[in-house]
Amino acid sequence: MMWQSSSFSENVNPESIIICFYLCWSKIYFYNYVVVKDLRLNKIMAKLEVLHYPDKRLHLVAKPILQIDDEIKSLVADMAQTMYEENGIGLAATQINIQKRVFIADHSADDEPKNLLVFINPEILSHSGEVISEEGCLSVPGIYEKVSRAEKIVCRYQDLDAKTHENEYNGLMSVCIQHEIDHLNGKVFVEYLSGLKQNFIKKKMKKIFKPV
Repeated sequence: MMWQSSSFSENVNPESIIICFYLCWSKIYFYNYVVVKDLRLNKIMAKLEVLHYPDKRLHLVAKPILQIDDEIKSLVADMAQTMYEENGIGLAATQINIQKRVFIADHSADDEPKNLLVFINPEILSHSGEVISEEGCLSVPGIYEKVSRAEKIVCRYQDLDAKTHENEYNGLMSVCIQHEIDHLNGKVFVEYLSGLKQNFIKKKMKKIFKPV
């Protein structure tokens, strides 16, 4: 941001400018602090570039995270900023070209407080049932297709405190976890579709985004 003194009248009180700037900055800082407060980081987050299908980097398999340090927490903060700005409900590190086994999710409604969930080294231990639901993806914008998934799963993962959790999930959360773990394994949801549909989507994406 650049301030140009010629944009202001000589009658403007300099103190009012300072107060205005402080209030604007406080609002930006507060927004970022609310999202990252659970990450114990005092930083301004960065929006990262999301890879788009059929970018070959989306097929790279993420590696386990051996140490949950400030670097990982900073990565998660930037992922959160990216996901919220893209209006997504989930984002895997492989979608931003970082091959680490971590994804985030937030299914809170627009009028609800943020509820960022972090899954590090996630692993599905068991699954049961079947559910067919319409899925979308930040890496395949504008495309929504029905995919068959397990209805219930048991997932083990670590949080940002390196604590291990083992929980059962169903409904939207179950679908989201399976979708994001697919990303970490180098698979995009459209690859569950027929070859004909995949080719159609590839052509459509290539018209919008230049593949690598």
